[in-house]
Amino acid sequence: MARIVLGVSGGIAAYKACSLLRLFTEAGHDVTVVPTASALQFVGAPTWEALSGKPVHTGVWDSVHEVPHVRLGQTADLVVVAPATADLLAKAAHGLAGDLLTNVLLTARCPVVMAPAMHTEMWEHAATQANVSTLAERGIHIIPPASGRLTGADTGPGRLPEPEALYAVCERILAHPAPHTGVGSETPGSPDVSARTEATTSELAGRSVVVSAGGTREPLDPVRYLGNRSSGKQGYALAAVAASRGASVTLVAANTSLVAPPGVTVVPVSTALELQAAVERAAKDADVVVMAAAVADFRPAHYTDAKIKKTHDPADPDAAPTITLVRNPDVLAGLVEARGEEATPVIVGFAAETGDEQGGVLQHGRAKLARKGCDLLVVNEVGLDKTFGLDDNTVHILRQGSSHVVDAGPASKEVVAAAVWDAVQEIL
Repeated sequence: MARIVLGVSGGIAAYKACSLLRLFTEAGHDVTVVPTASALQFVGAPTWEALSGKPVHTGVWDSVHEVPHVRLGQTADLVVVAPATADLLAKAAHGLAGDLLTNVLLTARCPVVMAPAMHTEMWEHAATQANVSTLAERGIHIIPPASGRLTGADTGPGRLPEPEALYAVCERILAHPAPHTGVGSETPGSPDVSARTEATTSELAGRSVVVSAGGTREPLDPVRYLGNRSSGKQGYALAAVAASRGASVTLVAANTSLVAPPGVTVVPVSTALELQAAVERAAKDADVVVMAAAVADFRPAHYTDAKIKKTHDPADPDAAPTITLVRNPDVLAGLVEARGEEATPVIVGFAAETGDEQGGVLQHGRAKLARKGCDLLVVNEVGLDKTFGLDDNTVHILRQGSSHVVDAGPASKEVVAAAVWDAVQEIL
């Protein structure tokens, strides 16, 4: 259980913080809500108190004997501000402390997460962008806003990501905490501060990453297809964790209904050939490519424009059409071949294995790693009651030229994703 301070500033997206609060409390975390006075114009104190089970204050003069403006920041394991308005970002960047929330931000020495939300013009303004850059340089985790419907009829970047996406990023940070040093916590320019600030700022900052997710579908006719059971959850977790570590992420998503991770560019595809084209196009400028999608090995040789009908021949009631399959291209092997002798992009493959009379999961995984030539292979055991559609996963990470195996899980897909990116960063 972690001690979390949930800061809420005065934007229309404050209502989404109610769902984020519920996700935190249902996970067993101890949450103290610290809204700004303007936030209470959108969601009242009784709502926050009912959902958190704690009194809510906005000013530094409430319960003065407990010194909340210092104690809350000192004792927290994580401070999250969602939504973070342009006004709140400006105050935090300049060290202003006019209410309880801004005081907490100055005293916090735990990881701090801010999720900006505002109209597009405000988000894109040079002042806001400068404030965001300042906060990121100090080690604060910035979750970029999503694009979508804003207040009224407006659309564009500035929308608060969905609570589930924010929650996943926060859980990843809690699982791998790094202290937030802030400005002035140590002698400026000291080696210790520099080292810790570098570790706290996103480890993949400046890197371009491509992740594929989901399962391809190969159409037989207008209503039928050949597919697989992949939900895309692990690929989306990989994209979300990479974005939270500062990478520029392109997510090639095959047939999923999942919420796009904040700050991630999603390229929807359906078939294996579409996925191949999208991945190869994005990989040209990428530092890392992670092939987490379940790509169909085969597709029908012929697509039928009309629905394939059942026969109604009394003489042969069990008659069924014969479907000829052809092999799809090996996207992973093609990426390795196209890279040639170059060191980049780092290429990560996934192998869903069941094991059989020919060998176990790891044995098949090692053979596939040697055959594909990728840098890392993430092997997981799958089946009707394993992996597919579940929120937890267990994988074995194999590295080219090494006998060492990194085991991750059973754990959430976000924790597994963090282990994969840790392995990638060793190569980088």
